[in-house]
Amino acid sequence: MSLFRALIGAVHPARYAPRPAAGFVPDDDVLLDAPDGRLAPALVAAALADPEPAAKLLATTRDSGEWEDRDRYVTRLATFAYSRGDWLAHWLSASPGDPDALLVTAQLAVRRAWESPARAERLRELDPLIATVTEGAPHDPVPWRLALDHARGAHAGHGVFESHWEQAVRRSPHHYGCHVAALKYLSAQWYGSHRAAFDFAEEAADDAAPDSLVRALPVRAAYDRLRVPPDRDPAVPQARIDRAADRALTLSAAFPAGDPWPAEVRNLLAYVLVERGRWAEAREEFGRIGAHATSFPWGAARSAGRGSVREDPLLRFLAVRDRVRREPVRRAGFRDAGRGRAGRSGPGGH
Repeated sequence: MSLFRALIGAVHPARYAPRPAAGFVPDDDVLLDAPDGRLAPALVAAALADPEPAAKLLATTRDSGEWEDRDRYVTRLATFAYSRGDWLAHWLSASPGDPDALLVTAQLAVRRAWESPARAERLRELDPLIATVTEGAPHDPVPWRLALDHARGAHAGHGVFESHWEQAVRRSPHHYGCHVAALKYLSAQWYGSHRAAFDFAEEAADDAAPDSLVRALPVRAAYDRLRVPPDRDPAVPQARIDRAADRALTLSAAFPAGDPWPAEVRNLLAYVLVERGRWAEAREEFGRIGAHATSFPWGAARSAGRGSVREDPLLRFLAVRDRVRREPVRRAGFRDAGRGRAGRSGPGGH
């Protein structure tokens, strides 16, 4: 069985039903990666070197099987510990075997290893830690999502990745984070191609529940495809990118405007819609995003000559949103100018 075949599901089509565009919240009200009402108190306490609220929050998600929230919280807490790690050290010293403290520690260690010039070697050094957090997770898919990310960067073989994937979907068949990890592995940047990534994303989306974030997986494949010139991979036509956007629009329309839960998917969708010049739908999507800007995709590196540059994600979000706001007026101006030129030069002109 191929790696792709080991990762796919069945097909169920979906359609997008448009809704009226919403207004934009003021620039000053937009927040980047704003924590939800459960995570915010844990972060405030962590800033005071108190790990207890974070420990209680993660224990709750583990005990109640809230895997999507758990994945988000682990990632955000590790990001906080990246620059403010005293609370995490205190947590580990007080409870050395706490599975949640170890998971946040592993997430942080993997992030730091990914940033190293010797990435693969640094990641391989973390093998014992990854084994510890996965072996202690009989029901939790989040350590296996981390193991999938770790395996990709450590250049583990297909067999290792397939084994991790099997463990992940056994615990949660439609876990969004694990599917994103698999999509990255199958991407053209790593061990697959744009076509393989789209095939996997589309079939996984078709097999997911109507309100699952996995439904938006094809738009992540579209994002990767849009970041390379069209002639680099003609196997993925533009129409396939538009179909991915349509799928994500269907999902986005199922949630209330301003809902933080689908915020990253909506930000990603807005990016793709702008790249495809679908201005009316992009305007509607920015309305649905409301105040919830996310670092991804706006903080991703952009090419600058031979190198790359990282922009402030919030500033980039606001700049693109402003462009979407102004684009209908700009396009109307071009049309009016064109009609004016036609009138002057046509049979009835002066």
